[in-house]
Amino acid sequence: MVGAIGNSFLIVVLPLFIVSDAVDIGTLLNTSVTVGNTTVTMTEPILIGVVLSLFGFLNSFSQPFTGRWSDRRAQRKPFILFGIALLGTGSLGFAFASDYISIVLLRAMQGLGAAFIVPATVALVNEYAASASDRGGNFGVYNTFRLIGFGFGPILAGIIIELGPYAIPGTDFVLSGFNAAFVGAFVGAFTSFILVYIFVNDADDVEEPASDDISIRIRGEDRLLDPVFTLGLATISMGICIALFATLQNEINELLNQGPVLFAAQFGAVTIANVLLQVPIGRACDRYGRRPFLVVGFIILIPATLLQGIVTSSGVMVLVRLAQGVAVALVFAPSLALAGDLAKAGQSGSTLSILTMGFGLGIAIGPLASGFLVTFGLIAPFAVGAFLALLGFIAVYTQVEETLDVEAAKERRATATQD
Repeated sequence: MVGAIGNSFLIVVLPLFIVSDAVDIGTLLNTSVTVGNTTVTMTEPILIGVVLSLFGFLNSFSQPFTGRWSDRRAQRKPFILFGIALLGTGSLGFAFASDYISIVLLRAMQGLGAAFIVPATVALVNEYAASASDRGGNFGVYNTFRLIGFGFGPILAGIIIELGPYAIPGTDFVLSGFNAAFVGAFVGAFTSFILVYIFVNDADDVEEPASDDISIRIRGEDRLLDPVFTLGLATISMGICIALFATLQNEINELLNQGPVLFAAQFGAVTIANVLLQVPIGRACDRYGRRPFLVVGFIILIPATLLQGIVTSSGVMVLVRLAQGVAVALVFAPSLALAGDLAKAGQSGSTLSILTMGFGLGIAIGPLASGFLVTFGLIAPFAVGAFLALLGFIAVYTQVEETLDVEAAKERRATATQD
């Protein structure tokens, strides 16, 4: 939670920082880049999208390797600590960056850091579960605290920027709003490192090491696609839908005639809905199964994404983002629990990394896609996102079966209650 508060600062701060006078991007604007037969003209949304997406690409594509590595070592804690150190160093480094290339390199380092943290963390949460009927609740609790940070971090960052600059008492030094936010992000990472170092230990029952094979199973045994791979694909679409919003901060603020604080509140609404629902949904999927929550979540995600390109009121935008948060909450913990159900002994990191990689890849593609698609109108990115959510629904509905023995779970809970 503490680390997420600091890291989520950057989602709101970096787009504003890149287009501010503190960063020189004048030489890059309106330049043309040719890829194959396509020529792209650099604009502010595209430059912002590249920075935000780079984090997700490095994070997601590295996770199968770091997840497998942590499986082979049968250790999680050292990977988490190393990743936090990279994230914190990058956050502090932004305070000294004055050019676009430096920002790109620092964000790349943070993406690599997240790749060490995410698969090791979700594997540890999975290994802490005493049985399958506890797994959804475990992920619900973990996601709740993590998302509290991601929900309130952007709001706090918006306030810090708007109230800056800050005069340091007793000195002539003045700290800009941007640098104050970067220092705050570093403090969050540092505190997170200390908490993990002191209070977190590896699970005791990780005995069977994973093989060196890092291949991802695509074909299912009795269906076209493997269920974990299907969830990975569906998670990509969900991640894209969530991440479309961040790159369009300037366009949305102009359309709705609002400032960074209101945008931060809208951005954080998705996370706040998750904070309220992750634990009850996680526990409910331990009781009633995983698949019903996945299906309903994607049904809600479709209109909640499309409407973000249509509404013209700041208040309505908050409500639409809350609806999208409900959809994400219905998918997040149940999908991780389902993958955990299917993970073999000693392979939690590599199995769950398919989902975390998918989410990271979606978060990476979303900002970059919205930066390009917005040239066709504000509705275009969200229309494409809604279509991808529809594909995610079809994939989950046709390719994913229930993994939890609901009746057995009820019996275990009844026995535990009697004891």
